[in-house]
Amino acid sequence: MRIITDTASLFSPEEGKTVGISVVPTCVIHGDEVYRDYEEMQVDTLLDMIADGATPTTSQPAIGDLLDVFEGTTEETLGLFIGDGLSGGYQSAVGAKNTIEDNEHIHIVDTKTLAGAEGYLVQKAIDLRSQGQGLEKIKIELEKSIDASASFVIPADFEFLKRSGRLTPIAAKLSSMIKIVPVMTQTEDMKKITPFTIKRSWKKATEAIAEQLKKIGVDEGYMIYICHGGDETAAEGVLSRLKESFCNVTTKMMCLSPSMLTHGGPGCVLVQAIRK
Repeated sequence: MRIITDTASLFSPEEGKTVGISVVPTCVIHGDEVYRDYEEMQVDTLLDMIADGATPTTSQPAIGDLLDVFEGTTEETLGLFIGDGLSGGYQSAVGAKNTIEDNEHIHIVDTKTLAGAEGYLVQKAIDLRSQGQGLEKIKIELEKSIDASASFVIPADFEFLKRSGRLTPIAAKLSSMIKIVPVMTQTEDMKKITPFTIKRSWKKATEAIAEQLKKIGVDEGYMIYICHGGDETAAEGVLSRLKESFCNVTTKMMCLSPSMLTHGGPGCVLVQAIRK
């Protein structure tokens, strides 16, 4: 069984080769140039570009790249891409599948998430495949994790929220001036990002996230991911505070991919919980 994902899962194409999966790059766009995650664009390079005044955007994997990995085989294929509505990656994958005749062997699962949680689903699929589990069994097990996941983002640069339309220009300016810390989360259908709360400090923001994770039942049966936009110190602070509330929960800290960092902005911290 083939497993295909995108770099929103924080797997690079090179890492994909080492674990026996195909990873299709999402892209960072700056001016007329298009850069593929981890191949033509690295996080440090992107941070330098932004520091120099660049305002990059992103695009989902190219249809041609998706077709390259979908075509030429009748082997059962499982596609795990960034959640529908969070980006165009899922719809692009479905569109690529639908252009192929006799495509019944291709199965695209809506992960309803991104970054660390998406990567967890990919790793879970890899592990279940190595155990000899069939495609349908793997899909059932993945859905159990998908249905018990949550994501929160603490932005550090309000300009990125403003450009994404998640904060009005006036609200973004006021937020920066009075030093408030907004926290965003997914809507109930998990297709969009919506405000969760506003606090006066990162400590209070982290505490609010911890309380919500407790409410949804996060315990040692979950993984918690802390994904950051290039600021390890901020991420370590969030992780340290969460460990006080979830000392028995396995945690993992990761850096966002270039395209994911472009969405969240430099310095952002993403907190995610997903059932194992």
